[in-house]
Amino acid sequence: MRKLICLAALCFLGYSQVQAQSQYYIQKDTVSGGHLLKGIISREVLAQDSTFTWWKENFVAYAKDNEHVQKFVANSKDVELVVFMGTWCSDSHYIIPRLFSFLDAAGFPSSHVTLIGTDRAKTTISHLTQAFGITNVPTIIVMKNGKEKGRVVEYGKTGVAEAELAAITAMP
Repeated sequence: MRKLICLAALCFLGYSQVQAQSQYYIQKDTVSGGHLLKGIISREVLAQDSTFTWWKENFVAYAKDNEHVQKFVANSKDVELVVFMGTWCSDSHYIIPRLFSFLDAAGFPSSHVTLIGTDRAKTTISHLTQAFGITNVPTIIVMKNGKEKGRVVEYGKTGVAEAELAAITAMP
């Protein structure tokens, strides 16, 4: 029941994201002195923020593996991704731009990705991190027909997140 409530909240937030592009809060990061984003974020916000130099570096540096891309394309119909990240997190700096580069190669629509920024305590709007059991960022959750099919936490079990995403989408 809790996951259904979370899914309803995400649907509402996703609709709101389309309407307003993003619903996030900028907070001062007490550790780095910079800022962090908390809430629903669009990839455009990350790409255009001059303080997030890591975005472009890792987006263009990613060398796509066509086998993983094709497997993902073949099985990603009706798939939604819920992605938790931290703009303060070095793993997110590396993985999230590469994820979007992979998704672009697969022709996966951005409208099927909900990107959620957390603070260092891994909290965000509407208690979504608690509802989804998020303990580490980034966490990429693959949803199909309103149910979680699987997730990739940080670098995943194999260290190749895109291979794990392709495998999750291929599961019955």
